[in-house]
Amino acid sequence: MQHKDSSDVKGPPKQRLTVCLISAAFFGSVGSSFLYGYNLSVVNAPASYIKTFYNKTWIDRYNEPIGDGTVTLLWSVTVSIFAIGGLVGALTVSFLIKVLGRKGTLLANNGLALIAALLLALGETAGSFEMLIIGRFIIGMDSGVSLSVLPMYLGEISPRQVRGSIGQFHSIFICLGVFIGQVLGLPEILGQESRWNFLFGFLALPALLQLCVLPFLPESPRFLLMERRDEAGAEKAFQAFLGRSDVSRELEEVHAESRAQNTQRTASVLELFRKRSLRWQLITVIVVMSCYQLCGLNAIWYYTNGILQNAGFQPTVIPYITLSTGGIETLAAVISGLVIEKVGRRPLLIFGFSAMAVFFTMSLSLSLYDRFSWMPYLSFTSILLLIASFCSGPGGVPFVLTGELFEQSYRPAAFMIAGTVNWLSNFAVGLLFPYIQEALQTFAFLLFVVVCVAGAVYLLLVLPETKNKTFMEISQSFSKINGIPDQTQEREMKDALDTAATNGLQCAEVEMESSF
Repeated sequence: MQHKDSSDVKGPPKQRLTVCLISAAFFGSVGSSFLYGYNLSVVNAPASYIKTFYNKTWIDRYNEPIGDGTVTLLWSVTVSIFAIGGLVGALTVSFLIKVLGRKGTLLANNGLALIAALLLALGETAGSFEMLIIGRFIIGMDSGVSLSVLPMYLGEISPRQVRGSIGQFHSIFICLGVFIGQVLGLPEILGQESRWNFLFGFLALPALLQLCVLPFLPESPRFLLMERRDEAGAEKAFQAFLGRSDVSRELEEVHAESRAQNTQRTASVLELFRKRSLRWQLITVIVVMSCYQLCGLNAIWYYTNGILQNAGFQPTVIPYITLSTGGIETLAAVISGLVIEKVGRRPLLIFGFSAMAVFFTMSLSLSLYDRFSWMPYLSFTSILLLIASFCSGPGGVPFVLTGELFEQSYRPAAFMIAGTVNWLSNFAVGLLFPYIQEALQTFAFLLFVVVCVAGAVYLLLVLPETKNKTFMEISQSFSKINGIPDQTQEREMKDALDTAATNGLQCAEVEMESSF
């Protein structure tokens, strides 16, 4: 969309990162993504101590030891109820952001984290394993909300030139949370019988940090302008995030998109399913989110300790060696954030899933432990490379992509669907993989090879590149596959911008500077 009538009109100013934008990404992720990653790993170190606590509580109540089946059931519920809470949280997102906004929902969500921290940390003192189970459910709800709302917030406050890099803060802090959970779970720190409850009390610190800083940062300007009709607030938010006083282009672009959409109402999930022009965007999000969970990374943690034991490492040093997995995750996510705006979303996803398929195939060497002394080392190396492949693209880009493929009115419904698929797939893997592994042993990895290959092929055939594109341009990229040759919205958008130009706005090259 360019107007070339005058060579004297200057283009938009070069975009730069601002302290406000970086602060919003950092502190937004600390109290959201970090907590999710931390809760993925924090239950591993104190597992035996928690089971001992369950047995002690059972004896105090019923004057008899707890049965093996009962303690296994209680532990399974404690672990898996996190995903159920996540699903419940994801289903509330559309309502919450309509009432509270993006930033307001993130702030309110910290209340869940603080309640969960108290329940989990004080459950042993109160002699109540029910408090632990309820706490895990509540922190799951917190994660279900944050995994949808934070990527939405980051996508809407970021200039399109750096939208992918800012969006990758979400993935980086998930990986960092996993790593910190592993570190704090070491025996020398909090991984002891007398300290394991402090591992859960730590949940309150990131939530409090976000509560102290995020209130002073702006709300999403797109939300303020298109849904709250607060032009003055949106202008101030644009100025803060972009670091300049003249944001007339940004305001007019959002107005033009709003006129093109011809609605100020947030669409429902059912309306999104019925929208023909968004059919393949929705299918793409469902496929990518399914592959995100079903690609098998969660199953890898099941094998890591066994591989190291077969390699001859002493059980006492294995927790320190497994720190390398968390470190590799974080490093790969950081590198992905640095290159995503140069390489693009599509290549990172296709490369990530393809590389995972290759390294899963290498991991089939697990069945050859007894034949070659060096085989366990090869298997562990392939696992590290597999983790790096996941975090290079599939671990973070799906959340960025979900925010990019949909325009403002359909974005909340899209994130609710994406979150539902994510948590249902997470629960399915946790429920079914132990049975699949028991039946197929190491050949269970072949199922993940199929998922990774299918995901890569689908993305190769269907997904257009979204790097440095406006939301309207991305929507147009799907017009052919959706069977919508007559792009009324595009004409309305151009008409709106032409009207703005004739009214005195210099739109030599109208650019979406804020993820638009």
